[in-house]
Amino acid sequence: QVQLVESGGGLVQAGGSLRLSCTISGGIFSRSDKGWYRQAPGKERELVAGITSNVNTNYADSVKGRFTISRDNSKNTVYLQMNSLKPEDTAVYYCKAETTGFGVRRSYWGQGTQVTVSS
Repeated sequence: QVQLVESGGGLVQAGGSLRLSCTISGGIFSRSDKGWYRQAPGKERELVAGITSNVNTNYADSVKGRFTISRDNSKNTVYLQMNSLKPEDTAVYYCKAETTGFGVRRSYWGQGTQVTVSS
């Protein structure tokens, strides 16, 4: 029932911007913590930005001041605005939602979207 659908990836030159979108269906949006992760070739998947159900946010040091995570409750969508992109931002970006209830934690992942930043 829960589905995460991502969009917005692509190719951009260094210094440019992209906005990733993740629409979350299945009735969990308002009660879930959400995050964007990325995985570059040969590297582990890492947390880029997270937002909790009460709108606390956190960012990886490498993207602070450049990336912004936000949500639109009316659209059940979480965004990642990426500005001043660098070649080292190149990776597959994944959307994640996580819920906790009755002592059970559940995680849901999007399919991933490629972001490529050229020099």
